[in-house]
Amino acid sequence: MRFLRRSSTEQADSPESENEAAQSSAEHAPNHTPKKGRPTPKRRDAEGRRRGPVPPPPKTQREAIKRARANKEERRAAARERRERMMQGDDRYLMPRDKGPVRAYVRDLVDTRRHLMGLFMPLVLVVFVSTLSQNLLVQQYATLFCMALLIMMIVEGTMLGRYVNKRVRAKFPDAKDGSFALGWYAFTRAMQIRKLRVPRPRYTPKDIAKLS
Repeated sequence: MRFLRRSSTEQADSPESENEAAQSSAEHAPNHTPKKGRPTPKRRDAEGRRRGPVPPPPKTQREAIKRARANKEERRAAARERRERMMQGDDRYLMPRDKGPVRAYVRDLVDTRRHLMGLFMPLVLVVFVSTLSQNLLVQQYATLFCMALLIMMIVEGTMLGRYVNKRVRAKFPDAKDGSFALGWYAFTRAMQIRKLRVPRPRYTPKDIAKLS
C-alpha cells in the first residue's frame, strides 16, 4: 500500500543519508587528508627495516676482534673521505665560518696574493728561540724584530681587509657579511702557511688574472 512506503523526501532526510553526504563533502574538501588505513609504524621497526637485519653477535673472540677491525677501517675511510671533501671546499663538509660563495671568494683572493703574514708563525718561532739566549744584545734585537713584524702585519692586514671588502662588495652587492668579519677572515687565512690552509687553495699567485 502507498502509506506503508517511505517517501523520497524521508529517505533524503534520514541520518544515514546525512552522514554519507557529510563524508562525501569532507573527502572533496581541498584541505582534507585521507586516512592511511593502517597504523603508523614504530620508529624502532622503521629503522630496523631501513638498516636491515641486525647481525648475530660474534661467537668467538677472534670473530669479535675481526668485526671491530672492519668497523674501525670503515670509520677511518669515512673520516678520510670527509677530510678530502673538506679540503676540496665542499660546503657540506666545511665549518660554518667557511661556508658560502662569499667566503670561498675571499679565500681565492687571499690565495692569489703573496703575504708577509704567511711568515709570521716560523718567524715567531725563531724570535722565541732567540729570546732564550743569554746574550742581552740578541734578546734586544729579537724583541725589536718582533715588534717590527707585528707592525708590518697590522698594516698589511688592514690593507688586505680593505681590498677584500672592496672586491666582495663589487661581486656580491647583497652579501650580508660585515666588513670586519670579512677582513678578519682574510687576515687569519693569510697568516696560515699555504700548505696548511683549509680548504686547500684553488689558485696560486700566478692565477691572479683569473679573478680580475
